[in-house]
Amino acid sequence: MDGFLNINKPQGITSFGVVARVKQLSRERRVGHAGTLDPMASGVLPVCLGQGTRLIEFLVADTKTYRAEIELGVATDTYDASGQVTQTGDPAGIGRQRLKSALASFCGSIKQTPPMYSAVKHQGKRLYQLARAGIEVERKSREAKVYHLKIVDYQPPLVTLEVVCGKGTYIRSLAHDLGQALGCGANLKGLVRQRCGIFDIKDAVSLHQLEDAFGYGYWQRFVYPIDAVLSDWEAVVVDDAAEDDIKNGRPLDLKLADSPQPRTGNCCRAYNGDGHFLGVLTFNREKGQWRPKKVF
Repeated sequence: MDGFLNINKPQGITSFGVVARVKQLSRERRVGHAGTLDPMASGVLPVCLGQGTRLIEFLVADTKTYRAEIELGVATDTYDASGQVTQTGDPAGIGRQRLKSALASFCGSIKQTPPMYSAVKHQGKRLYQLARAGIEVERKSREAKVYHLKIVDYQPPLVTLEVVCGKGTYIRSLAHDLGQALGCGANLKGLVRQRCGIFDIKDAVSLHQLEDAFGYGYWQRFVYPIDAVLSDWEAVVVDDAAEDDIKNGRPLDLKLADSPQPRTGNCCRAYNGDGHFLGVLTFNREKGQWRPKKVF
């Protein structure tokens, strides 16, 4: 059982809880997820099965799209609606133009400080564990990439945003920092992940649907093949000799689209003459050779 499931995670359950349920249903030991969603958040949660777990690193690196509802005028210690109020302010005078101006500073490469209520580790402990014990520690800011920010709706004090971002971006921190920039405080009231890499919420399966699918034996229709998450990469079809090199981890010379090196990035996907996915290759630019990175 190798591949990916595109699950629409409901509110009120952790990402680990979804993984545990899939393990129970599938009886597959190797199950993981690509990109944690908070319990209060819902939407696309890619779940990896079997050999699919070996490609999590590539899926986590993909861009993600969120629909975020932010409440202006109230800041909390968790940066979302579940926390204790730490600041209040009056957002009545904040018009759409001022909001747009403030949001402009959060596009591109930005610095974010992880919330205390997050899974980031500090001296071997999760920050949320320390926060629950009443301990606050200094956190290093991290670079995050926000590719697109759009106001979908603004009915003060609630603003709904569409956010397209890279890995490691905290939408809760974005909400909190926006409130600080506006001077009134803010928190994340609701969050839906609409897309993660190739996976879209329109195609996502609910846990209830998945339970029925396993119960009645048609679960296979929901499983994406392991190479599906690499579909936007360059691909190469190799001969028998190159296939043998790949399977044995040996470097090899290849040409992609009449070029000895990739047009973008340093990776490609390889197939044999029968169309079977062989694995992921990386390009060594110094030696001008390809090397197997993940072999299936």
